[in-house]
Amino acid sequence: MQDRKGKKVGKKGALKVVARQEEEALRAYFSEGGQHLLPLLEVVRDAKASVDELMMGAARQFIEQLLVISAQEVAGTKHPGRRGGEVRWHGKQAGRIGLAERKLAIERPRLRSRDGEIAVPAYTQLRDHPDLGGRIHDILVSGVSTRKYGRVLPAMADTVGISKSAVSREFVAQSRKMLAALAARRWDDKDFLAIYLDGIVVAQHHILAAVGVDAGGDKHLLGLASGSSENKRVVKDLLTHLIEHGVNREMSRLYVIDGSKALRSAIEEVFGAAAHVQRCRTHKIRNVTERLPKELAAQVKSVMRAAYKLSEKDGKDKLKKQASWLQADHPDAAASLLEGLDEIFTVNRLGLTPQLVRCLATTNLIENPNGAVRRTSGRVCRYRDAEMALRWTASGFLEAEKNFRRLQGHRELWVLATALGRPVKGAAHANSKAA
Repeated sequence: MQDRKGKKVGKKGALKVVARQEEEALRAYFSEGGQHLLPLLEVVRDAKASVDELMMGAARQFIEQLLVISAQEVAGTKHPGRRGGEVRWHGKQAGRIGLAERKLAIERPRLRSRDGEIAVPAYTQLRDHPDLGGRIHDILVSGVSTRKYGRVLPAMADTVGISKSAVSREFVAQSRKMLAALAARRWDDKDFLAIYLDGIVVAQHHILAAVGVDAGGDKHLLGLASGSSENKRVVKDLLTHLIEHGVNREMSRLYVIDGSKALRSAIEEVFGAAAHVQRCRTHKIRNVTERLPKELAAQVKSVMRAAYKLSEKDGKDKLKKQASWLQADHPDAAASLLEGLDEIFTVNRLGLTPQLVRCLATTNLIENPNGAVRRTSGRVCRYRDAEMALRWTASGFLEAEKNFRRLQGHRELWVLATALGRPVKGAAHANSKAA
């Protein structure tokens, strides 16, 4: 790299510390030639450039002088010893400007009139930068706690000033907005073929989640409710909320749930005969094997998985036979194996393909976002109430939703649509005719 005179400059010469005399000269330049900054002032005023973009090539003195120019447009040029017009210069005062994930401490001009304080337009625009809350929220859910927040700031510690409590307040406000936006989502234009319902426990607070899969295989977080999946009223309130926000209760649909009786009862009460319920096979295997000794659990697990691949009749017969063998020594495991047997084979009864069965026979689709929720919520030492747990759960789910991919068997969803009596459109219709 070369300087202006053509001399080579090493890497260590690429960056130079500005001496105090040079800093004062820079300030003098801004004061005398401030009109060069007027176009940048217009950019900020029109919100055509973010504060971050402006600060990439400028320092604190640049912003402070920018505020001086903005104040000159309101009060005119400052003349020592003169009273001035209706708006007068009244010294300086400390201020802060939001810079996405940090705040910059600055010194800003103070203007007054007979009626009181007069705002400096550029300072108002920079101070009210709307991305501050959102960026703080994104950093928090990515794994940076409020106590470690200062370590990720790219500026010098003396340049930045933001407290742990301020970050927490910003996150609370932002998470409440996101939770409200989630509750306000509408689904009038979506045709959901399957809805997954499952619960998660966050610091002893139960949260019920619903995720839908539309006809194209895309996944959508439908809603959250504070309460256990074993609480019929909570389940019914969540399902009613979905109907009120555009989910057609008359359309035939597959519901994938865990072993909760309250879930099953609420679905039947709200959606009636249009609901086809599939019990989660992963939950079922876990419920049975945890009641068995270790050496027997692996064998029964293999039998159950083999039975699930058979036709509905043959699979049921195989599991009934296995239950009869367990009845004498392990009656609890035998009873768990037979409980909800019809709903374990719903996907077999509908004649779905193996790839669709793999995706629609378990609640794994909703269990995976639960992992993101646990990583996010696990950094909170103490939950004050259920509302706080719900906010953190919503933040984790919405963060996971950004990485949602289409259902693995989305190209074969026309098989499910046909089995449910739904109309099949486009290319999928040709595939259904061929089948």
